[in-house]
Amino acid sequence: MIEGLDYEAKWRMHKRSIEDIIHFIEDGACFEAVSSDYSFTIKIDKYVPYICGAVHDGHQFRQSLWDNCIHTEYERWYEEDPFTKQMVQSFPIVIAGCDSRFEYDLNREPERAIYEDAWGKKLWKQPLSEEEKQLSLTKHQNFYKVVRALVSKLEAEFQKTLVFDVHSYNWKRWDREVPVWNLGTSNVDNDRYGTLIESWRTKLGAMQLPNGIQSTSKINDTFQGNGYFLKYITQNFKDTLVLATEISKIYCDEHSGVIYPEVVKSVENQLKDLIPLQVEEFQKHV
Repeated sequence: MIEGLDYEAKWRMHKRSIEDIIHFIEDGACFEAVSSDYSFTIKIDKYVPYICGAVHDGHQFRQSLWDNCIHTEYERWYEEDPFTKQMVQSFPIVIAGCDSRFEYDLNREPERAIYEDAWGKKLWKQPLSEEEKQLSLTKHQNFYKVVRALVSKLEAEFQKTLVFDVHSYNWKRWDREVPVWNLGTSNVDNDRYGTLIESWRTKLGAMQLPNGIQSTSKINDTFQGNGYFLKYITQNFKDTLVLATEISKIYCDEHSGVIYPEVVKSVENQLKDLIPLQVEEFQKHV
């Protein structure tokens, strides 16, 4: 047993150091934790051959950056992926960012993780100090230390692992019709996994959504799967498939910030059925 882990209260979330989180994973412990700097959460109810990730779910933005940031809170929210963690929260293994991508972007490599500008608009009134940059990059580095430990543990136990890399995107900014679901596959082995990718696309496209929303799904239509979370795992683990899965923000009003909880809940409930089916197919795949 790991010192300090309360097995009687293992379902309660605790603040844990990166070292403790990694030790828990290596020991096969079930736990729920927020990192000691509050930059991400991780939940492991049991060890299964799949992970649900929501790296852009976070909205936190540390106070020392407030006065220097040109973007408003709404402008930051607009480019984040709110409620993506909720869509997968019921699954046994969930890891999600708490901090805004405007502080540092977990889906970019460290060299590009701190924005100078964002979506055509300068981000900072004054250049960030090296101290501020290092605070952000340390959080980025710690997150990926945990990702490495987690995928290593699952590959060792199950031989192969499936990762659902869940994002959302602003569909109203496009000047053409775009899908409700987009799968980005340009950085995974399509020869090896093409049938599984198409199967996942078909499942998502068959969803029955409220408010007259017609679920549609395409591959590499709006995004191609160039995120660092996918690339990091794919490059370091030969038997793990990452499904970069983007939902258009049909679950909210992008312009007012109003969330449609009935749509979020519908997506969450249907993923409870669809993700286990996809995992089962993946486990049978040679």
